[in-house]
Amino acid sequence: MNAKVGKQFQKDMTKGSVPVLMTGFALPILLSQFFQQLYNSADAFIVGRVLGTNALAAVTSSGNLIFLLTSFFIGTSLGAGIVISRYFGAGDYESVHKAVHTHIALGLLGGCLLTLIGVFLTPFLLKLMKTDPEVLPEAIEYFRYYFLGGIPMIMYNVCQSIMNAVGDSKSPLYYLIFSSVTNIVLDVIFLAVFRFGVWAAAVATGISQLLSVILCFIKLTKKGRVISVNISKIKFHGKMVSEIVKYGLPSGVQNSVIGFVNVIVQSYINSFGKFAMAAYGAHCKIEGFAFLPINSFTMAISTFISQNLGAGNKERAKKGARFGLIICVLLAEVIGVVYFIFAKNFVGFFDGSPEVLFYGEMQAKTVSLFYGVLAFSHGVAAVCRGSGKAFVPMLVMFSIWCVFRIIYITIVMKMFNDISYIYPVYPVTWIISSIIFLIYYKFSNWVNGFDKK
Repeated sequence: MNAKVGKQFQKDMTKGSVPVLMTGFALPILLSQFFQQLYNSADAFIVGRVLGTNALAAVTSSGNLIFLLTSFFIGTSLGAGIVISRYFGAGDYESVHKAVHTHIALGLLGGCLLTLIGVFLTPFLLKLMKTDPEVLPEAIEYFRYYFLGGIPMIMYNVCQSIMNAVGDSKSPLYYLIFSSVTNIVLDVIFLAVFRFGVWAAAVATGISQLLSVILCFIKLTKKGRVISVNISKIKFHGKMVSEIVKYGLPSGVQNSVIGFVNVIVQSYINSFGKFAMAAYGAHCKIEGFAFLPINSFTMAISTFISQNLGAGNKERAKKGARFGLIICVLLAEVIGVVYFIFAKNFVGFFDGSPEVLFYGEMQAKTVSLFYGVLAFSHGVAAVCRGSGKAFVPMLVMFSIWCVFRIIYITIVMKMFNDISYIYPVYPVTWIISSIIFLIYYKFSNWVNGFDKK
């Protein structure tokens, strides 16, 4: 494959200042994720203000279930990004080409499966989550329309992971800004002007995501670059499928585990009524925004490490890991303190009812000061993914964030049946996982993750 490496379309992270490169890569991702969060948050804000608390609960209560159903495919995209980054760092552009086309083929298959699962299993899953009967009809309505857009939802993540893998974090940002603004405009038109139901918010999101995918493919199909896509060559390459599964399956399972346990947690919260549901949903939206800088740097960590290990620069990979972890922890703790102080104001942005403010502030003040340890766990997990050790965070998070959380909640709810005992499950498990990750980071051979044995 003959392809030039255009500077405007990639960033070689194997040379130059570590802080400058990682920060420069993370900032566009931060802005991209900001606009990504704007999708659902715009839905939540406009729905809450125009259609009321029931509609807000229907939209916000969908967050964990949406994450559960999409997380496996998103995790697989992370694994594919690691494969592409590694070959890009090694200068093996033929393998980059095969990995890109295989990744797109897998994404199309995943999008079809997600649509079928989301549309047909929605009522069953929402009832399993003990969704308030007052909220259930609108929640089912929102979900089904949302998952009709399953293919563009997955394909945007596929395109973003391909671009990020070669250091291009700016192009996805530009496309996402356009589609996010479109989403907000459509929300206003559908809900505030035409007064359509809650389903219209999901339709607005689907249309906006489709536009972002179209823009991504226009960029990716341009000829003459390392990751140029030829539509006729989109297929499954056996070796690349096995590598993407090897590095992506653990991340997919890890995300699914987190999504599954969060659904269980939310099912307990849902049992306390629609105000608790709305508060929990608002908190999740706020926390999603709060963790954008940390998520951006964890993506930078994975890409930086995989490129440098692909090029054989192990000491440089270690420097990138140290810098990324320090930044993640410091940013998270500052954000946590701000959220702790202004919790009621942030929750009130979505719903100002006293009951929602009460539950929302309680959860925020229980968890926000522990964001530093959460960031450390995510940071080391990113180090592991970038070095080909994705199985490690999967194992830690399955045992602590899933099994331990379920045991904890089951016990405390049987003993107290008080919502205030649910919220501490998060900081408790963050602390335990961070201790395990610290031991692994300090004493393991993660830097040799790609070495052939």
